[in-house]
Amino acid sequence: MPKNLVIVESPAKAKTIEGYLGKDFKVASSYGHVRDLPKGDKAIDIKNKFKPTYEVTPDKKEVIKQLKGLVKDAETIYLASDDDREGEAISWHLKEVLKLKDEATKRIVFREITKNAISKAIENPRTIDIDLVNAQQARRILDRLVGFELSPVLWKKIKAGLSAGRVQSVAVRFIVEREREIDKFKAKAAYRITAQFLVDGKPLSAELPKKFDTEEEAEQFLQTCLNAEFSIKNLEKKPAKKTPAPPFTTSTLQQEASRKMGFSVAQTMSVAQKLYESGKITYMRTDSVNLSEEAMQKAQNEIQSAYGKEFHKARKYSSKSEGAQEAHEAIRPTNFTEHDAGNDRNEQRLYELIWKRAIASQMADAQLEKTNVTIGISNAEQTLSASGEVIKFEGFLKVYLESTDDEPEEEESTNKGLLPPLAIGQQLDLVEMKAKQTFTRPPARYTEASLVKKLEEMGIGRPSTYAPTISTIQKRNYVIKESRDGTPRDYVEMKISNGKFAKATKTENAGSDKNKLFPTNIAMVVNDFLVEHFPNVIDYTFTARVEKEFDDIAQGKQEWEEMIENFYSVFHSKVEQTENVSRADVNSSRELGTDPKTGKPIIARLGKFGPLVQIGDQEDEEKQFASLKKGQFIENITLEDALELFKLPRDVGHFEDKKIVAAIGRFGPYIRHDGKFVSLGKELDPLSITEDEAIELIKDKREADAKKHIKTFEENPEIQILNGRWGPYIKFNKNNYKIPKDKEAENLTYEETLHIIENQPEKKKGRFAKKKK
Repeated sequence: MPKNLVIVESPAKAKTIEGYLGKDFKVASSYGHVRDLPKGDKAIDIKNKFKPTYEVTPDKKEVIKQLKGLVKDAETIYLASDDDREGEAISWHLKEVLKLKDEATKRIVFREITKNAISKAIENPRTIDIDLVNAQQARRILDRLVGFELSPVLWKKIKAGLSAGRVQSVAVRFIVEREREIDKFKAKAAYRITAQFLVDGKPLSAELPKKFDTEEEAEQFLQTCLNAEFSIKNLEKKPAKKTPAPPFTTSTLQQEASRKMGFSVAQTMSVAQKLYESGKITYMRTDSVNLSEEAMQKAQNEIQSAYGKEFHKARKYSSKSEGAQEAHEAIRPTNFTEHDAGNDRNEQRLYELIWKRAIASQMADAQLEKTNVTIGISNAEQTLSASGEVIKFEGFLKVYLESTDDEPEEEESTNKGLLPPLAIGQQLDLVEMKAKQTFTRPPARYTEASLVKKLEEMGIGRPSTYAPTISTIQKRNYVIKESRDGTPRDYVEMKISNGKFAKATKTENAGSDKNKLFPTNIAMVVNDFLVEHFPNVIDYTFTARVEKEFDDIAQGKQEWEEMIENFYSVFHSKVEQTENVSRADVNSSRELGTDPKTGKPIIARLGKFGPLVQIGDQEDEEKQFASLKKGQFIENITLEDALELFKLPRDVGHFEDKKIVAAIGRFGPYIRHDGKFVSLGKELDPLSITEDEAIELIKDKREADAKKHIKTFEENPEIQILNGRWGPYIKFNKNNYKIPKDKEAENLTYEETLHIIENQPEKKKGRFAKKKK
């Protein structure tokens, strides 16, 4: 048996490392955390300085049993979990559970999985850093106390099953407040003037730098320009440069992978984890933009051999964020000469992004020449502007340019590329000039990545918490990520061309959103309750200060018990005070007015299955209910909107002598016919769908179901063989069963089908539970 045992967090990492260490080392995995606070109120002894009780989680009992067997045969145990607080805590828990002796236990850390880094780590072991462990414990205990005491308050006062978290509640608050800003926003109209000229047969686009406030002013300007002559009044050339962005941190990688590749924050972390564990990149949880001297040297070699000496420029970056671990490195490739990350497409795409960003950070500035053109109008004081940009030396642009979150205002009218040859005094031929009515935009809703950026800017959370926070608020149904269609909006467009003036009203789609984060009604109600009764839990600066205190604990500057005591004493008294808040005082319902038909009040409120409007008060035995549509909020739905909802369910017509009814349910609008449900797509509205359209939908659904159905058996009609997204499968008792590859679904007998159901391998559990994020 090898005399050295190395324990890492994941099996993928174990496999990579074992290849580097040779026969004297056995590498095993703990599959993430092995112990945690148990559920219930026995986990933390509040009276005894918040002493935690930890238990081995049920899915890790087998793992611990195997590790104990390996420890027995080993002389030296190397604890090699990740180089951060979470990793330090995992090593400490392993030491405690496996009862490891100090003299036989060594803690090793590395931030990349390469032969060199692993060898260095083995040569430079240390002991477990108890300050780091305490910082992780403090976070875990504090978050448990908040969740454990706050959630029952929400159950009693708002709705059963709700939960609250320290960082999650602040993230939700950002989204709720942004939604309210958008709701209050009043768009202002203005008129933007653009012009197209021809210069020696080549196009030149220009724009009036100032917009007009009114239609009259814009029209008057165009009418003036009908008889004007245009000429180059001024040409100004000046050098400019672009500088590369620093290498990636966790948050900038999440933002850029979202902008360039459409990855969710969780997907980025999952793909980066695989790249790290297979030795391709350095550790993916970091807030440092630093590169080691060795990495800078390797980047220099790669740049000089691929592009030439003039493309290299050594750059040292330092982090703006407080508490960033400068000793750590940014995310970079472990080997700059390696351009390939394997066969997985997403791993390859993310690796290329990381490679390009790190390489570009060590490259020369791009040298540009900017030309600003001023165009005079013979009978007006105003001037038009055009600009062009020529790249004189590509520098880092040869490899990479960072994207932005800014949405383009319109199609750009000014040239960004080459301008035709121009000279001062030169006359220009006008092709057309337009005045288009434009509208100011409300603040943009957050994407996952822009929310991470906001959290980081505010000092809330750390690299290891962004992805789990964003997953949690969606899982708990406080936030939905989706795309929503805009609404049609009229705008005025005027133009002059060939000496003629024309004006038209056109329609555009305004306010559409792609993969944005929207708050739910429950988020609005819970947020307002927390802001009113627990202002410091949900206060931005307070939450950032708590993060800073965790950093102080990690550096041995503060006692963790004392930090929690300071927080808990204030927090707990607030929890006790909420006992006096009556449920009726919680702002989860709103009276909208009176129903014109019955004279009863119409109320919008949270129901058991989501937000609804009702006719009649709570005591009324003949109450009527209607669900709110997607995007409608209790706090701003109008009486008119509510009355529209009561038009549903609506009789649409008949088909095959059975009634067709349109309605809205928990999962959106649908039609019901003969006990079967067909959901309506985006194009159809339950309030206006016609009988013919409904019949068409019913027939389409039947056809789709027929294609889905392969066969059933007389012996037991409950067993069905169906066609699914990934091919044929067996369905029985709400469970799905795979059909072995050597069997044809159409030819299966009843006996063969039963045999497959009875002998289906169980899904693996336990050991392959998800690794910590």
